[in-house]
Amino acid sequence: MTIRNRLTLLFLVLVGIILFGALSVTFLLHAQYTRQEFHQRLRDRAEVTGYVFLEQDELHESAFSNFRQRYLRTLTDEVLQIYDSHLNPRFIKEDARLHLSDSLLVRIIAEKELYFTLGPRQAIGLFYHDNQGDFVIVAAAENRAGRARMEHLASMLALVFVGSLVVIYVAGRLFAGRALAPIAAVNDQVDRITARDLHLRVEEGRSDKDEITRLARTFNRMLERLEESFEGQRTFVSNASHELRTPLTATIGELQVLLARDREPVAYREALSSVLTELQQLKTLINNLLEFTQANTGTMTGDEIRLDELLWEAREAVAPDQRRRIHITLDSLPPDATQMEISGNRQLLSRALANLFDNALKYSGDKPVEVHFEYAEGFVYILIEDQGIGISEKDLSGIFQPFFRAGNARGVIGHGVGLPLSKKIIELHGGKLTITSQLNEGTIAAVTFKL
Repeated sequence: MTIRNRLTLLFLVLVGIILFGALSVTFLLHAQYTRQEFHQRLRDRAEVTGYVFLEQDELHESAFSNFRQRYLRTLTDEVLQIYDSHLNPRFIKEDARLHLSDSLLVRIIAEKELYFTLGPRQAIGLFYHDNQGDFVIVAAAENRAGRARMEHLASMLALVFVGSLVVIYVAGRLFAGRALAPIAAVNDQVDRITARDLHLRVEEGRSDKDEITRLARTFNRMLERLEESFEGQRTFVSNASHELRTPLTATIGELQVLLARDREPVAYREALSSVLTELQQLKTLINNLLEFTQANTGTMTGDEIRLDELLWEAREAVAPDQRRRIHITLDSLPPDATQMEISGNRQLLSRALANLFDNALKYSGDKPVEVHFEYAEGFVYILIEDQGIGISEKDLSGIFQPFFRAGNARGVIGHGVGLPLSKKIIELHGGKLTITSQLNEGTIAAVTFKL
């Protein structure tokens, strides 16, 4: 069921219940008024009957004539009866249509005034005291006119209820249609956006408090993230293809030259050595890409990792002839070694630190790399400082993009994957990596973990 139909039915049911309640209350109040009005008429008939038959000797002739005229205006199927204190009919011959038990007459005498029903008739019994004695006057009649009015009213209210439901349904559909029109417009705009049109945006309203405007802005922010993701993916694929093609092209070229003619064993060894170097670079690149993908998917093994120990493990992963250049200093440690532990993937995190070590070694010539480890108030700080070529300010903003190479790093072997990979892995473990650098002075990689 569509939202429009659901809103319409909900509106129809809600207003229908309210309308049914209002009409029911109206009907019940009118029924009560009709009953009370007929009871008053019955009481009036009973009093008039008493005046006509019991007060004739005490009333002036003109007053008695007036009561007699009122007495002649009877009700529908009316029955009047007078009983004396011995419960015997008086003045009016007992009507066979009106049969009252002695217990009912005694109850009338006790309560002085009593309303009751006799079959289809409504009745009233009055205790009447006169100079001639005590009497019970009973008046009974059918309220056919009142019943007809109530039936007519019920029919009219039913018609009003049904007609109102029809009007409410039509109005509800129009209201729901207008209320959902902005959503339909957003839906139409979204439907036109494809993977090639991620630069398009949904039209936003002018009111900041409007829910549709907030929805459109949220969707536009999502489109921005998708556009950045797709653009990054396209750039990644393009750069990866280029980086993979370069060693393959060089390897194929070396082999083609090698096979062009017969050569001396020394030439074969030189060519195969060059091919091996290219293939090793290709293997390194593929491993970096696999690790980058693993970091993006957030694979965690739940290892308990001591960060101070991890520094030495990462140092051991560096080429043996370069390890001596890495100087690790433990500036301050907590009293409890478990305060330096985090949960995560030990292999990935070791790879991230090793990449930072490799970068510092690779771009600083033969100069040493200083590594400082410090624990302070629930944080672990790792600073990796080199005295290398540094990074220019304009290149600094792009260093975390995969395959990005700074302008002054083109002559150094690399693929531009290590630093983005390290950042991804560190962030996966709840840490933060920041890079500060001065051109021709050196670079500081600062890693922060909140424990």
